[in-house]
Amino acid sequence: MNPKATQRAGVIDIGTSSIKLIIGEVTNGDITVLESLKNVIPLGKYAFYKGRMFQEVINQTVTILDKYRQALKEYDVSDIMVIATTAVREAGNRDMFIDTVFRKTGFSIEVLTVGDVVYYIDSYLSYKLKNRYPIHSKNLLIAELGAGSLDVSVMEKGFALMNMGLPLGALRLTQLANELDGSIQETNESLQEYIENFFIYLKKALPDISLDDIILVDENFAPYIQSILADKKSEEKFFPFTRGDSESLLSLFSDRNSEDIAATYHIPLEIADMIPAYTTILHRLFSLTGQDHVFILETSLQEAILANRLLNLDLSDKYNKTNQLISVAMFLCKKYGVDLNHSENVAKMSETFFKKFKDHLGLKDEDLIYLLLAAYLHDIGTFIHNRAHHKHTEYIISQLNLFRLSEDDVKIIACVARYHRKATPRNTHMLYSSLPSDKQILVQKLCSLLRMANALDRTHKQKVHKLEVKMNKNQDVTLVVHTKENFNLEKAAFLDKKGFFEEITGNKTGLSIKSD
Repeated sequence: MNPKATQRAGVIDIGTSSIKLIIGEVTNGDITVLESLKNVIPLGKYAFYKGRMFQEVINQTVTILDKYRQALKEYDVSDIMVIATTAVREAGNRDMFIDTVFRKTGFSIEVLTVGDVVYYIDSYLSYKLKNRYPIHSKNLLIAELGAGSLDVSVMEKGFALMNMGLPLGALRLTQLANELDGSIQETNESLQEYIENFFIYLKKALPDISLDDIILVDENFAPYIQSILADKKSEEKFFPFTRGDSESLLSLFSDRNSEDIAATYHIPLEIADMIPAYTTILHRLFSLTGQDHVFILETSLQEAILANRLLNLDLSDKYNKTNQLISVAMFLCKKYGVDLNHSENVAKMSETFFKKFKDHLGLKDEDLIYLLLAAYLHDIGTFIHNRAHHKHTEYIISQLNLFRLSEDDVKIIACVARYHRKATPRNTHMLYSSLPSDKQILVQKLCSLLRMANALDRTHKQKVHKLEVKMNKNQDVTLVVHTKENFNLEKAAFLDKKGFFEEITGNKTGLSIKSD
């Protein structure tokens, strides 16, 4: 790791209940925070309960960002990242909000997915805990609790298996509690029931692996929890929180209102408002593992991103975006009972085609991940039914939360996977027609490759021992398949599916079968 000398960076976090700015620089190989600003603004109140950002809150956001822009200028910071999480992500007029902010402030907002959050947190954990806790040799559930959501990831020795965002942010739950009738104790019991239902769903969705630990990333409540629990050292930024601690907190807050909690434990009222919801979530985390503790790391997503920019905390190639996504895809194949040998084989042949035809088709290197994920997941729809499974595949993929991919990225993958068989893309197909024209063309090119790769493993028996791709001076194509087995079904499937590739390229495509 080679920190950039004297470099400064700033991160603006447009969150659910506040907008924050942090400015830092590298000093002696570590980060020094030069400025930290926070403005409370009820973005979540509008996004969660009104479904959109009203003009009033947009104007407030612009005013705050103008102030932050001046602070960044005073500190001579040019490396700036503006992020938004749950509230902006869920707003119905998200795109207009982003466009208005850009026009009036010049700031481009990057709306983070759950996978993005996990990426930054994971790389920061690796750095922050490198001498204390070997996170990449453990099977972990990593949870990041914000005001708007609880973002959960399961990591198997450094590789993501699943990412999921649950609408269980502390502010969101507090707003729900304020709408409930009954005593404080009855309200807290109702809150526990509400949270329990989401955790039942989460537990069913977890991969079938033994979790070593749970790490909760928390920037708001950790110091107050430590001050309430007498045996916790307030200076600890990474500490175990036990089942006994959890029971103690639930008991302390079961019949107390916010004002009483704030006065008794000398904590801010806005924290006291949300602490019953927070402790209930903490308590439910213990239902996910047999461990007697949950590790709490007192830090923030904003700090993680700042460290990423200043210290180049990109994970090693082993844990890069492509490998993480393939790890998720393989987990999904196992979860939905897909023939993984077939999927891996189709993905391998699809990659061969991509590399050979990339320039011929005008594809970019970054397009390969769409094809690979579609190849792994193309049969996932058989989980619902084998009949018309390509349509079920499209639906399942379109609903997935894939590591560091946007909604449009997921749509592309869903469409490419759908067209591995049967009809080719048509404007009457809803998901395909929702894509912009350049992405529709990309889907056509990629699915033409997937159709041929899938055909060459029609029987799911991996009969292709070696695959060569040859092009003559007219750019006509011959696929040379080396096999010792009966290849009649595969040949028939290939002759049926090659037509779309020929239509796109304008070149003939033949098949030569050689017995090894």
